[in-house]
Amino acid sequence: MTLEPQDKKNLSDLRIDKAYKSLNDAKANFNEGRFETSVNRSYYAILTAVRSILILEGADPKTHEGAITMFSLRFVKTGILPKDHVKKFEILHSRRTDVDYGDLEIVGKADAEDSLKIAEEIIGEIDMVRKKLIESLNS
Repeated sequence: MTLEPQDKKNLSDLRIDKAYKSLNDAKANFNEGRFETSVNRSYYAILTAVRSILILEGADPKTHEGAITMFSLRFVKTGILPKDHVKKFEILHSRRTDVDYGDLEIVGKADAEDSLKIAEEIIGEIDMVRKKLIESLNS
């Protein structure tokens, strides 16, 4: 995908806003005792945040696995973000898959709370790096 720097920034801004909205949805669902939905929204918050930073690099993965792989290659293996972020992203992906597609999977309060904490941590760090990347696009 070839986008002008301003277009990348605009799309990145839209995606990070959407990530924070999904994170707020995850919190609201958690507070209302809807733990499976909270896990789902926590995962999608991270996925959207990852897509917000990848677009700044000109990458726009079409699959969840592609997003995880590109995130790992471009931001984790390069040392820009901590190594554990990929593992945590994969944990949330697995939990989300279990609650969305598993017939007998039950997510309790502890897993939902852990998912929220992971999402908040990763999104916050992604957003800091994202802002630095935007500054470099503008210079």
